[in-house]
Amino acid sequence: MQTVRTVIAASRARMRLALRAAMIVGSAVLVCGCYTDRQIAGVPDVPNDYRMRHPITITEGDRTLQIFMGSNRGMLTATQRAEVLAFAQSWRHEATGGVIVDLPTGASNARASAEALPEIRSILVASGVPPHGVVVRAYAAVDGNFATIRITYPKIIAQAGPCGLWPEDTGPSMYRDYFENQPPWNFGCTTQRNLAAMVDNPADLVQPRSETPAYEMRRSTVMEEYRRGVPTNAQSSTANSGKIANVGQ
Repeated sequence: MQTVRTVIAASRARMRLALRAAMIVGSAVLVCGCYTDRQIAGVPDVPNDYRMRHPITITEGDRTLQIFMGSNRGMLTATQRAEVLAFAQSWRHEATGGVIVDLPTGASNARASAEALPEIRSILVASGVPPHGVVVRAYAAVDGNFATIRITYPKIIAQAGPCGLWPEDTGPSMYRDYFENQPPWNFGCTTQRNLAAMVDNPADLVQPRSETPAYEMRRSTVMEEYRRGVPTNAQSSTANSGKIANVGQ
């Protein structure tokens, strides 16, 4: 009888021990489940919209033209004069400040670069840049190597990025983004960066342009033709009006 009671007591002790172990394991599972829920269904750290994750910002940057001067030349080539002229014409439309000319010092072509400066200045001034708006600075060439003349002016630019950042693993993982099928961080960055680089006027990304006045001469012509009862639409050409040969007939 005493043996039966001992066996029953031992069985009850084992049952209590197993029940306690089950409760501990269940509590741990619940805690892990709560933690996993916070990781999977929590508030996103970054917006899902790529336009908000990689916004296009409007800022002020520089446009630079580099001129390669030979050591024994001292004057611009015809191509270089055309490049400086186009640069000056762009300055009239988009610059937000004056022009800075950086001349190299200590380089093998430093003397030739200094001799080409009056020609560069004359082209800039003739294109509309004020004489007091051209500032000349000197910069030291690295180890006396071949250096370039740098012509720079500030302008408004649009930019996005940088791209190519992968802060998290895009493959199967325990991250929330994988379980919720969220786009990776870098998704849409190149599209935003290319759009910012291609836009002609960065202000167009913020507000529309105002309408320009109508072409008065053409409008007057159309109204006069309408008054006389003449068709005002463009006359369509015949199918053969633009051909230059009878090949294939």
